[in-house]
Amino acid sequence: MRIPVRRLAALAAAAALWAWPIAAPHPIARPYLAPATPYAAGHRGIDIRAPEGAEVRAPADGVVHFAGVVVDRPVLSVDHGGGVLSSYEPVETELRKGDVVRRGQVVGTLRPGHCASGSCLHFGVRIHGAYVSPLLFLGGQPRAVLLPP
Repeated sequence: MRIPVRRLAALAAAAALWAWPIAAPHPIARPYLAPATPYAAGHRGIDIRAPEGAEVRAPADGVVHFAGVVVDRPVLSVDHGGGVLSSYEPVETELRKGDVVRRGQVVGTLRPGHCASGSCLHFGVRIHGAYVSPLLFLGGQPRAVLLPP
């Protein structure tokens, strides 16, 4: 699904107050890489380096959409309204579907198993099912500048 640029810009502007889900510093182990098509290879989120056992926090208010194991990793997804979902893995949590979370609230603990070269949190964001860079919501995505030919 293609998201209209105006809608994406409005959602990103409204979400500019999102907090990082992991305490600073926030070294990115692997950046977002948009797939060429919905089913093509890509990296549908960012990997943030953090120590195993680090607290994972809600970046914004929301409601738990999913908490459980997918394949072999614990996953947490939060519905922020307006078609925006955030997801975190590998995160162990006591939360259940329908639980309300607030910005900054500890929602889980980082477990090992995502990055081969150390512990990291995979943080993804979807808008109406389409993955976008989480940096759009954290204020870390540089603006595109069109250069003259």
